[in-house]
Amino acid sequence: MSSIPDIIIAVDGYSSTGKSTFAKLIAKEFTFLYLDSGAMYRGVTLAGMEAGVIGDGKIDEEGLRKIIGPLPLHFRQEEGATRLYLGERCIETEIRGWAVSQYVSPVSAIPWVRNWVDDRLHAFSEGGRVIMDGRDIGTTVFPNAELKIFMTADPAVRAQRRYDELVAKGESTTLEEVLANLQDRDYRDSHRPTSPLRQADDAYVLDNTHMTLHEEVVWMLGLLQGKFGLLESPGLSC
Repeated sequence: MSSIPDIIIAVDGYSSTGKSTFAKLIAKEFTFLYLDSGAMYRGVTLAGMEAGVIGDGKIDEEGLRKIIGPLPLHFRQEEGATRLYLGERCIETEIRGWAVSQYVSPVSAIPWVRNWVDDRLHAFSEGGRVIMDGRDIGTTVFPNAELKIFMTADPAVRAQRRYDELVAKGESTTLEEVLANLQDRDYRDSHRPTSPLRQADDAYVLDNTHMTLHEEVVWMLGLLQGKFGLLESPGLSC
């Protein structure tokens, strides 16, 4: 859809609302570059775990600080998808596992970790025409983004979605554990002193509790048409 200007779209919201899936679909449908800020925090967490500075319920911040400076985390566009790499190794599968999920929220609450990630996100997004998802993209990372979306859904529905994803990957957990982890992450993300999760005043709310992915993309199309005065309506592939 060439008439959409080269803007930055910020997608924020609670965990397991499908922010990444939604942002990837929008990137594909409307030819935007997709960047996953959450993947960056997960990449830092994975690197810390592999270096032995994260584990056993603890985070060695000084140890993490020593490895994060030269950490070669970067995105690559491959076969129409954006994947996170640690050096020459694709880590998309590892960062989505249950082990990383248990530590990513406290790691992402560390102020200097957030600053490190923000600096890289700004570098990746130079030139615009980017859609990025996370928990503070529209409030802290890109407060002047031309379009902001805030995603939410019923906690029970979010927990079921996340549980189904983990089971499909062969992870061993229970729905109760997933719900407890989700509620803990919601609280941590909303109450952290640095860049807490909150809805930007100018964000459009997308509650997808009872929506399909196709309905979400149609909702976004209507929003883009209304906001930018677009007349044409491209055929959606999803």
